[in-house]
Amino acid sequence: MMRARLLCGALTPVIILKMRLLRQLTVAACALLLVHAAAAQSYQGKELVKASLVADTSAIVAGKPFSVGLLLRMAPGWHTYWKFSGDAGLPTEIKWNLPPGWKVGEVQWPIPLKTNDPGDIQTYGYQDEVLLIQEITPPANIPASPVKLSAQADWLVCEKICIPGNAAVELELPAASSADPKNTDLFARYRKLLPQKLPETAVTNWSRTGDDFHLKITSDQVPNYQAIDFFPVAQGTTVVGHPAIESRNGNNITFKIPTESADKNLSSMPGLIVFAQRENENDRAAWELRAGQIATAPPIAPPSHGLATFLFFGFLGGFILNLMPCVLPVISLKIFGFIKHAGLDRRGVFRNGIAFIAGIFVWFVGLAFLLIALKSAGHQITWAAQFTNPYFVLALSVIVLVFALDLFGVFEISLPQVLMHRMLHSSTREGEAGSFFQGLFATALATPCTAPFLGTAIGFSFTQSPLIILLMFVAVAAGMSAPYLLLSAQPAWLKFVPQPGPWMVHVKQFMGFLLLATLLFLIYVLGAQRGLDGAIWASCFLLLIAIACWMKGAFVVPTASAAKRGIALVFILVILLGSGFYFIGVRFRTATPDLVQTEQGGWQRFTPERLQSERDQGHAVFVDFTAAWCLTCKFNEKAVLENSDVRGAFQRHNVVKLKADWTNGDPAITKLLQQFGRPGVPLYVLYPGKSQAPFVFPELLTKNILLDKLETISPNVASQ
Repeated sequence: MMRARLLCGALTPVIILKMRLLRQLTVAACALLLVHAAAAQSYQGKELVKASLVADTSAIVAGKPFSVGLLLRMAPGWHTYWKFSGDAGLPTEIKWNLPPGWKVGEVQWPIPLKTNDPGDIQTYGYQDEVLLIQEITPPANIPASPVKLSAQADWLVCEKICIPGNAAVELELPAASSADPKNTDLFARYRKLLPQKLPETAVTNWSRTGDDFHLKITSDQVPNYQAIDFFPVAQGTTVVGHPAIESRNGNNITFKIPTESADKNLSSMPGLIVFAQRENENDRAAWELRAGQIATAPPIAPPSHGLATFLFFGFLGGFILNLMPCVLPVISLKIFGFIKHAGLDRRGVFRNGIAFIAGIFVWFVGLAFLLIALKSAGHQITWAAQFTNPYFVLALSVIVLVFALDLFGVFEISLPQVLMHRMLHSSTREGEAGSFFQGLFATALATPCTAPFLGTAIGFSFTQSPLIILLMFVAVAAGMSAPYLLLSAQPAWLKFVPQPGPWMVHVKQFMGFLLLATLLFLIYVLGAQRGLDGAIWASCFLLLIAIACWMKGAFVVPTASAAKRGIALVFILVILLGSGFYFIGVRFRTATPDLVQTEQGGWQRFTPERLQSERDQGHAVFVDFTAAWCLTCKFNEKAVLENSDVRGAFQRHNVVKLKADWTNGDPAITKLLQQFGRPGVPLYVLYPGKSQAPFVFPELLTKNILLDKLETISPNVASQ
């Protein structure tokens, strides 16, 4: 434990608590009196603090962020301070001297220890050792020679007396095209001690009575810890007293935080909720509360339209889904089905059309019930959440491959065998079950897209009652089904399509290639979610699925003997189970995403902290909310965001470009999407300046819309 100390004189606890400025002046006076000791940073022949810079990388790669930490090793019994030192002390400061074009992030402070010293003096700090981590981002172009990073570090180290110290620290790293991790154990140990974001399942409520603040926390984690504390971070001239537990019952705990000189409009304060089994134990964890931030999204205004208008938007958005790039490869299957059925009687065409429509409705209604259940359980709900799950994408890849092999004629499922044969029966054969499955299949591939009008409608419904959510999804299903209902109800219109004939065999095989193109896209998504290794192991599994299908078509046929069919089925079963266990259960499951180079083309990785930091500096910021599985996002990026005129406008206006990758369902991005009233990606937001309201672009970007809006950025913002 930290030992008690005196701040160069006998200050009474009342003065320390009530006059924070006096405390700071006292420490400054100590620094003047002990200037010789500060320069030497020694006491009674003992080195009190040893400072050095360490990096988590062996080399600097142009445009790629890396972490550097100020490592302070204190003599036994001595300690330095957290960013809010409490009733006494001063926080450590780091002033960087970096080359032009380099950026440095905020200091990442590990969870401190709380000390109660004689005289009711409460402080927050570190003993023995601490690593203060900051992220540094080099520019896209750096010299090939080694780079020297230097900083000035200032601290106050205390035991019975306090001695200010400082050091000029340096770190030289080579520039290279690739780098290996370094100091991994050290950084991992201190990153484990960094506060985490407040989980979505935890609820905080602030209230104020005079100068006393009350913080109530509701979480299922509360009963799991014996010691729970709140470490405040004082803002401005506010003098913060000692937080204390006011009440604790089950999942609820309430803190009382006394203050003085607090702004009357202040309703909350930042700080840490610290959990441990015993106070100051090494197992402590913390959630970070951020208060007083500039809103990252404007408050959602009450809807200006009635429910009927939003339902119409949902219907229109569902209709447009048929034209979106996500679903076009599969819609061709249904068009081919209508061509095939052109020779059938009107009743047969209508039955198959209704089966296809039923598949669309079953998918949307089932998805609606799932989202309603998740919302009732307190989870955040989104439009394409299933595509953030790599196993869903893998299952869809298997279905696409089986469909393609069926179209190529590699295998055929016998009608009398099992019910599933009708689920995999393509539109090249009769059967309402095949049409029903195609409706499910087309809709599953359509959900990652957010069509015009659809984002507004779905976003509105997610804030409403379960009944309205269900009605909205029914409206979307009706919109997507409308063209097929018209064709099914009016078979006479099929006279405009070619008549069935031998040419259909070649068309059927060509559509198999369209499905293989869809499969390539899904494997690309798997690579984005689980890295190159994950995509390779998934491809190995799909190859063996194809072999199993070939064996089914070649050996499990009516003309083969029962023994031959039995042996083939055993081999098929072994292939499926063995490949599933090894390639998916072992290799794919343990694969991890590759580090995505979002810095290409001037793009930087989005984090809420980086967005806030850029806005605090007055920079204009453009955020691209995207995902690897969103074809609409990819189309907008290629056609608009990577256009030379648009890139030039971003550079001319000094706009910081952040890419928010939602491929794996980042909770922070999910929360922002909901704040903007959007159910999923794409979403494009321009933050013009520090205090100006953000501007939200439509789902389908155009170059003119983006360029026109960039021209409205005020000159004073663009020059910063």
